[in-house]
Amino acid sequence: MTGSEQDLGALIAELEEQERRLLFARFDNDDAWRLGSLVVALAQERELPVTVDIRRHGHQLFHAALPGTAPDNDEWINRKVRVVNRFNAASYLVGRRLLAQGRTLDADAGVEPADYAAHGGSFPIRVRDVGVVGTVTVSGLPQGDDHALVVEALERFLAG
Repeated sequence: MTGSEQDLGALIAELEEQERRLLFARFDNDDAWRLGSLVVALAQERELPVTVDIRRHGHQLFHAALPGTAPDNDEWINRKVRVVNRFNAASYLVGRRLLAQGRTLDADAGVEPADYAAHGGSFPIRVRDVGVVGTVTVSGLPQGDDHALVVEALERFLAG
């Protein structure tokens, strides 16, 4: 196994651990507002050009587009959300697993690439003993940074 394969394996293990750890006891509209506001506050502190989106069962509960974003960020969000909804895993984790297998998200995987993006930034909202009920998504940064911002916000929100 090469160093880069080991690094990829370690990253996948870390992403899987995040999904096991970042669970909600419940998730409602008020939680979506508070979580979305937290992501926006973190982004504003750092002057990050991101769009933030939170959905529960396909219902958009929170959306904010900060300076420096464009309508294209909304398209990226839709594509990342479809990945989470289809695979019940973070879009970054799905993309890293595919990379490790030497595969891509394409017609061979049963999806239309224009409709799905296995790029970091969309994370499942998973309720303990229920499963995935929604998504929290960021678009505007390199994919690892989109993912990291979401995870940081989830960690703070769940700790608070």
